[in-house]
Amino acid sequence: EVQPVESGGGLVQAGGSLRLSCDASGFTSDDLAIGWFRHAPGMEREGVSCFSRRTSALWYADSVKGRFTISIDTAKKMLYLQMNILRPEDTARYYCASSDWCCTGPGCKYNSWGQGTQVTVSS
Repeated sequence: EVQPVESGGGLVQAGGSLRLSCDASGFTSDDLAIGWFRHAPGMEREGVSCFSRRTSALWYADSVKGRFTISIDTAKKMLYLQMNILRPEDTARYYCASSDWCCTGPGCKYNSWGQGTQVTVSS
């Protein structure tokens, strides 16, 4: 199994933007939902955004709606997360992941994920 590879994290000031990328070439047709979750120290991991291959629907956690946008380049097998108007509470390690169905918020189950990329937002 080939793990996804995330990139694009970094340090940014509050109000700034970052674009995360994920090489999703390791995902297969069995991965019916692909997206991003984040995990901050001492916090439960949180599903941030998801793309459902069943319905082509896009899902967003309430905490990022209107600020984050997920996109997919099928030809390049790449998944992206455009993050705008970043807040200090967005600070976390972000992971590209696959799951059986889309889920946002805490308590989601994932089948596969990468090493993650760190996003730090300073106030």
